Amino acid sequence: MRQSLFARFALPYIILILVIMGGLSLVVSYSLEQSYTENLKVRLLAETRGLADDVATVMKSGQPESVYEQIASSNARLLDSRVTIILADGSVVGESQTNPSEMENHLERFEVQSALKGNEATATRISSTLGKQYLYAAVPVKVDDRVRAIARLSMPLTEVEASVWALNKAILAATGVAALLAILLSILITNWTTQPVRRLSDAIQSFRKSSTGKNSLPEKVDEISRLNHAFSSMSLQLQAQIDELTSERTKLAAVLNNMADGILIAGKDGTVQLINPAAERMFKTTSAEAMGKTLVEVVRHHQLVELWQRCKNTGEPQTASYEISLEKIFVQAGATLMDSGMPGAVLLILQDMTRIRKLESLRREFVSNVSHELRTPLASMKALTETLREGAVDDPPAAQRFLSRMDIEIDTLTQMVEELLELSRIESGRVPLEHRIVPPGDLMDKAVDRMILQAQRAGLTIEKCIEPDLPKVSVDVSRMVQVIVNLLHNAIKFTLPGGKITCGVNKTQEGVVFFVQDTGVGIDPESLPRIFERFYKADKARSGGGTGLGLSIARHLVEAHGGRIWAESELNKGTTVSFLLPEN
Repeated sequence: MRQSLFARFALPYIILILVIMGGLSLVVSYSLEQSYTENLKVRLLAETRGLADDVATVMKSGQPESVYEQIASSNARLLDSRVTIILADGSVVGESQTNPSEMENHLERFEVQSALKGNEATATRISSTLGKQYLYAAVPVKVDDRVRAIARLSMPLTEVEASVWALNKAILAATGVAALLAILLSILITNWTTQPVRRLSDAIQSFRKSSTGKNSLPEKVDEISRLNHAFSSMSLQLQAQIDELTSERTKLAAVLNNMADGILIAGKDGTVQLINPAAERMFKTTSAEAMGKTLVEVVRHHQLVELWQRCKNTGEPQTASYEISLEKIFVQAGATLMDSGMPGAVLLILQDMTRIRKLESLRREFVSNVSHELRTPLASMKALTETLREGAVDDPPAAQRFLSRMDIEIDTLTQMVEELLELSRIESGRVPLEHRIVPPGDLMDKAVDRMILQAQRAGLTIEKCIEPDLPKVSVDVSRMVQVIVNLLHNAIKFTLPGGKITCGVNKTQEGVVFFVQDTGVGIDPESLPRIFERFYKADKARSGGGTGLGLSIARHLVEAHGGRIWAESELNKGTTVSFLLPEN
């Protein structure tokens, strides 16, 4: 027990103290060494300047070079340093420890090069003459503003190292004493801290060994036992509650993540505290970007902010419908004040009503279109009936003309009803497709054969352009021929006499493409995307009659075969309608 506690408490402190004291001693030692060396460099440079002044005086007086030897020797004794006097060409003329004539040229020495440039310099290296580590200080000797020589002092670094080592020993001694005292203090603190635990452990051990003991020991042990039991019970209870909360949180997250409705919770200060993926998609944001930001920054819609504000101010649930974002998303928004669990927070539920709005709009448009298309032939028959009733029936030629016209209107109504029923069956999937594998060219040939006479009566020419060796397609032949016939019928109807219709089939990477191209009046760009809708007619097509269901039927039949249909057009130049079928 004691060793374990000592290892836990004392050893980390001891290691930390040793590391800190060791690092501190290294830093102090290095700092002192650098400071000592820098002071030595400053002193050497100051002494070298005095030497340079003496050499400059001799040079100005024009005395012989033998005087430099005397200057070097006298200054070496005075300064207790090695003295060297070097001319500008690098030759040594004065040296305190070596015969100058035996020394090599010093022009390439670093400190000599720096001094020749007029700068004071220091350097540390092994002397090639004496073979020892020296510290050099060089100062230029200027005569008439020209560097004529270099005065240099040097000192062996053994003295520096000895001085630094003496300082290091003192630092190490001080560090060792401080570390020892810190270690002893940590041991005492650890012993004092763990003493109650050791006493409790000893008491428990002695209580276990003896059959009887003092009343205080069982009470203490019993208290510890009860405390341990209480902690264990509390731990189990907390774990059960955590598991339950985790399960509930997982369920709630699954519901929120898979809801089609957007959910937002805004706090009392208006900051977003929760947002689900549906709301993220509505407002083009992410949870990471929205959390913590204000409701205004996230939704960017003042009416929703006003709805939140009303709910917060009144404390009553609020509902409203809005159109949000550039994509014209319609939402039914509801705001409810949260309970005491999140005081002041408001729950916003945003139900996406865009599809329902679109379906409602399509329903209204469909009813309007059907009413419009039915009203015209019914009004015509009503007028014809009234004309016959008013006496035209007694005029056999006129009566026959009116009856023929009524027959045409009835045929128009019959065709409209049949096409509506056909479209309804196709959309609901109740039309069985009898697939056969056929060459694409055969489908085009059959459709052209059925429409060639009508095109000739309209003064138009039909030209076929079918690529050879096309892959076969799997289609319901009669239905697919009906699609091409509808396209040819439209091309004939909206092409002026003398025009040309080109129809053909070609191969692409996606599949087999059928196309019908005319030189007719064309379709304006605004109407082009809607020509495959039920009852939709471009303005120029209104005068041409028809139910407006042919292209819609064609689109549904092509899509039922796994293909797609599209149109390209330019006003007064013509239209090309194409559809693609997958090859077999």
